[in-house]
Amino acid sequence: MDQQNKPLYEVVWPRSSRAIEPQPPAPRLDTLAGKRIGFLWDYLFRGETLFPAIEQALNEAYDGIECVGWETFGNTHGGDEAEIIGALPERLAANRVDAVISGVGC
Repeated sequence: MDQQNKPLYEVVWPRSSRAIEPQPPAPRLDTLAGKRIGFLWDYLFRGETLFPAIEQALNEAYDGIECVGWETFGNTHGGDEAEIIGALPERLAANRVDAVISGVGC
């Protein structure tokens, strides 16, 4: 087969160009003692059972820790997900949350 009769295949790169630049993660807390931890849940898998167990374990491990329940923030995976996530920085600040545990989906 000569060069002119060879099939031509278009190749595309599966990744798109970056829409935003990556940001470094926030610095880790030195301890959870005395901190307020917010629970975020996507309402997919047993959060109503798991978050109380997580809260109990945190209370046993750290003095003065407070947890802000997932009910405070709403469903992070529902029909109004964009609104919930968009309002999250203000809601975390209003509830004086120092750190977040997000989950617990399948």
